[in-house]
This record gives sequence, structure tokens and C-alpha cells, in this order.
Amino acid sequence: MAERPLTLMAVHAHPDDEATSTGGILARYAAEGITTVLVTCTDGRCGDGPGGVKPGEPKHDPAAVVAMRQAELEASCAVLRVSHLETLGYADSGMMGWPTNDQPGAFWTTPVAEAADRLAELIRQYQPDVIVTYDENGFYGHPDHIQAHRITMAAVELTDTPAKVYWTTVPRTAFEQFGQIMQELGVEWDAPAPGAEPEPMPQLGLPDDEISTWVDTSSFGAQKFDALATHASQTENIFFLQLGRERFTELMGVETFVRVRDRTDAPIPEDDLFAGLR
Repeated sequence: MAERPLTLMAVHAHPDDEATSTGGILARYAAEGITTVLVTCTDGRCGDGPGGVKPGEPKHDPAAVVAMRQAELEASCAVLRVSHLETLGYADSGMMGWPTNDQPGAFWTTPVAEAADRLAELIRQYQPDVIVTYDENGFYGHPDHIQAHRITMAAVELTDTPAKVYWTTVPRTAFEQFGQIMQELGVEWDAPAPGAEPEPMPQLGLPDDEISTWVDTSSFGAQKFDALATHASQTENIFFLQLGRERFTELMGVETFVRVRDRTDAPIPEDDLFAGLR
């Protein structure tokens, strides 16, 4: 009897998140014969509508946005060769402080235990060896990312299944390069009012020496770019697409993680999420 293939599960908040921070590993591990499972928690209704219309504007139709983003998500999964897509279907909560945070069905206000039970059922079904999600702050404070973190860690405790759990992160040294790229692309950051003190920037990512796992995905940069490009309705917010496929691949050729659960005793730093499992 053949052994069950190794399985990776990535738990993300919105359509397009799968490509942004984990497109490289989803493509790489699929190519290596590993089963890949993507769980997308929300329907993306707070994204841009056709023509870039914003949430809250008169012509923004949440139902139409949901349908459009579902199609884009399925196209992205096809590009990344994702084995199984599961959608939990909670309402996109929008950015922190938006009125949509508190609307009925919003992911942010869904009891963690309720959503964790649903995710736990998927974990039992797919038996992932590795689970990837966000850190406690959802990387940058988005309520749906924070909630995805909470339900994932709760589901891990409920099932006690995966051998390894990782949180996505970015090396702090990369943010200097990010700022330069934003300048190149003409993206303007909000400046403080005259005479006002600038607000302190939140500390995103981790110091390089605290990152446990550096996965080379450079051979799959074109796939990651193309997966991001399937989310055409959101391209105004996906700045890196402006770099073009070649430069994007040069800059995005490594995906980084912090390992928070491990039963393999694989030494760190490591260059493979499945180190110690094969």
C-alpha cells in the first residue's frame, strides 16, 4: 500500500492572500508531489469592484465582488496547482475600524470556537503535516488576518494533528528594499500634517536572526506572479505587479516563516517546511 503523500495546508483570510505570501511554497511543494490545501476564510466582499470602485461607494456591489473574487481565487489556485481549495465563506470584515467589522456574518465577530471547529474538521479530513498561517497580529493588523491566526491555532489544539506549524513573516531588512521599490513605483505614503509628529510605524516582520525558515521559491516566481495577476480586480493594491515578472521573481524568490510548532527536531534555520518529514 502506498504511503499517504505529505500535505501542506495554508490558512488565509482573503482571496489573493494565498499568492501574496505563500504563492511560492504552494507552487514549489505542488511540483514536488506534496498535496496542497488552501483554506480561504472570507469572501473578499470588501475588495475593489469592477473599475476600481471602492467599498462604500454607490456602485460597489458586494455580491458581485464576491462572485468575481471567487472566480479569481479559483484561477489563482489553478496557476499554483493547488490540490484542494476550501472556502469558509465568512463575510470580509474590511480594515480595522470599518463599520463592516461588526456586520452580521463578519469573520472578525464570529466566535473563534465556532470557526475553529469548522477548520478542525478540514484538518481532520486532510491530515496536514504542515500548516501555515499568520502571526498574532495578522502580520499588519488586519482583523481578518488576526482572526485567521486565532482560529488556526485553536483548531491545531483541537486536532493535535500537524507535525509543524509556521507563521508567515518578512525579514526587517527587506522593508528598506520595500520602501525603495515603493518610491520607484510612485506610491506615496501618507505624510503627517504640518507641525505634527509622525506616528510611529508598527514593527512588521522579524529580525533576520529570528526567522527560522527561508524557502527558496525562485524557480516558481513566474507562477507566483501569474497567480497574483489573476486577482485582476485588486491590482491597484498589489503594487508588486508593476515590477513585471522578471524583476518580481528576482525580489520575491524567497519566502520566510517562523516555526512555532515542531515534532521533528529539524535544526533551524532550515530551508524546507518539510525538513524532518522526508
